Amino acid sequence: MEFVEIDGSMLEGGGQILRVSAALSALTGRAARIFNIRAKRNPPGLRLQHIAALKSVASVAEAEVEGLNLGSSEVRFNPKTLRGGEFLFQIGSAGSTMLILQALAPVAAYAPKTMFAEIHGGTNNKWAPPVEYVQQVLFPTLEKIGFRGSVALVRRGFYPRGGGVVRARLNPARRLTAVDFTDFSKVSQIRGLAYVCRLPGHIASRMAKTALEMLRDAGYADVDIQVEVLQDGDGACAVSPGCGLFLVAELQNGLKIAADSLGERGKPSEKVGAEAAEALLSQLGTKAPVDTHLADQLIVWLSLAQGVSRLKVCKLTLHALTSMEVCKLFVGAGFKVEGKLGETANITCEGVGWKNRFLEP
Repeated sequence: MEFVEIDGSMLEGGGQILRVSAALSALTGRAARIFNIRAKRNPPGLRLQHIAALKSVASVAEAEVEGLNLGSSEVRFNPKTLRGGEFLFQIGSAGSTMLILQALAPVAAYAPKTMFAEIHGGTNNKWAPPVEYVQQVLFPTLEKIGFRGSVALVRRGFYPRGGGVVRARLNPARRLTAVDFTDFSKVSQIRGLAYVCRLPGHIASRMAKTALEMLRDAGYADVDIQVEVLQDGDGACAVSPGCGLFLVAELQNGLKIAADSLGERGKPSEKVGAEAAEALLSQLGTKAPVDTHLADQLIVWLSLAQGVSRLKVCKLTLHALTSMEVCKLFVGAGFKVEGKLGETANITCEGVGWKNRFLEP
């Protein structure tokens, strides 16, 4: 059997390589061998959330997987077909449900029918997009490419116990289309959510107040930040205490730029609010319409789309560059990057026009 060989230590060298590789393996039907998995991380190798991501993609692709053990440095992933329907995925830790969904969504786009996935784990995690980001930024943007998906928050989940629940509906697409996200238009409004679980309500109010004042001082008048306080007995309340703030700026052209910050023990509420506001203002100051994390997540979609896509991104990251390399290896997409790592950049992607073989006439 011929495998697509993926060095898991290249560039960013983290779990993203696994998720993108598994997704592209599943939807193209090309077997993958991923080695040197997370070699630069401490500890290296597979962790629970990576195993959960690979298992979830394997379930929908009826894939044979070798090396799916905690700490494993090499995995062989051999997909058989694709299927839709109902699935339940449990991470077994507070690992991010959104990173599982990140791996599943491109696969679902090429499945024969709609996928309904319930995922248990963390919903608001450090180093991962919060559920609000997928709901309000990623999925609305993917609609412009041709994919329709939604995710409902059933119960929040925070580190260390997790216990969060989300339910996603992921619809197959006949084909994805190229986009041009290079024009930055005026900010029409900024919305936000300050949320707490099993903590005093004033924490959420203080986070919101700090961010609101900073955004208005920066000249943004139409700002509204809602407050969500969940306590024991509320079905949506997390089993572990937690809090955070999510902000999203909507541009007049319909694109969205977001930022968030999570609370931590000993971290003042005002600092959480200030971190989120500063991150949003910094991105808006670049006059680029594609936010830092959206750029990372769009690469795989644009590589599969029909035609040439163009992005102007707030900041070029190693995650984006890593995803490009994996997409080149699997589907032969072409990329051109103008700009330096860590700075505003322009990305051009020549997609391969991958078709959904189940929906072709």
